Amino acid sequence: MRYRFPTWQRALTAAGASSSAGLLLWGCTQLPAETRPSAFASQRLQTVVRADTSGYETAPPRDPNGIGTYYMGRQIAHVMGHEGASWLERRGRRQEEGTDLLLKELQLKPTDVVADIGAGTGFFSFQLAKKVPKGQVLAVDIQPEMIAALQDNKRRLNAPNVRPVLGTTTSPALPADSVDLVLIVDAYHEFDHPREMGRAIRRALRPGTGRLALVEYRAEDPNVPIKRIHKMSVEQARKEMAAVGLEFIESKETLPQQHLLLFRRK
Repeated sequence: MRYRFPTWQRALTAAGASSSAGLLLWGCTQLPAETRPSAFASQRLQTVVRADTSGYETAPPRDPNGIGTYYMGRQIAHVMGHEGASWLERRGRRQEEGTDLLLKELQLKPTDVVADIGAGTGFFSFQLAKKVPKGQVLAVDIQPEMIAALQDNKRRLNAPNVRPVLGTTTSPALPADSVDLVLIVDAYHEFDHPREMGRAIRRALRPGTGRLALVEYRAEDPNVPIKRIHKMSVEQARKEMAAVGLEFIESKETLPQQHLLLFRRK
């Protein structure tokens, strides 16, 4: 989604960032409090457990906004704590990220089962729910506080086909062979265990038809004013997805600043 926060509110006020332009500037140049990991992020660094170490390397962070773990040469970024939830619902996000266009590009069917992984407060989950009125949206997050926010928003928005799901850093807790589309927006680069999560996502996709839609800021474009650790290249994404058995379909480059990369289960 996707992040971080402590002193950002005072900074935004001082910068006069209540306008859309101000929010866009902050959204693109430095994500809130990204250099100060939340308590949640700090805790996860102390509880690293992996069943498969392939592709992982532990080394001092080259970027202070990342953890000391590298996957297939890429430094993993700090996760956003629930304290930054309002960032996900910020004004100007629809225009900044072209979210309406993204939803259209997914080409969903009314009966689809969609998993929104890293759902946060449900910015995408509740929009997806309208696209699949006869289907279901599984809104996955690893923080109980985000799940509570999803439950509150579900009641407030009267969205019975959204089901909040508490996952872990190694599994989105989805049934096997059950999901038509997995959507991950600006969150994959923060996964502690991308190999384990990737394998679990592959298992959850329907054989033959299930797709993964991976949305990440374009690392190849220097004009995208996001710090490098929060970007991904098509080459890196394809390499990491291939390692877990996901086949590249295409890259849609219609969004203002992000790749929309589509993969399928082999």
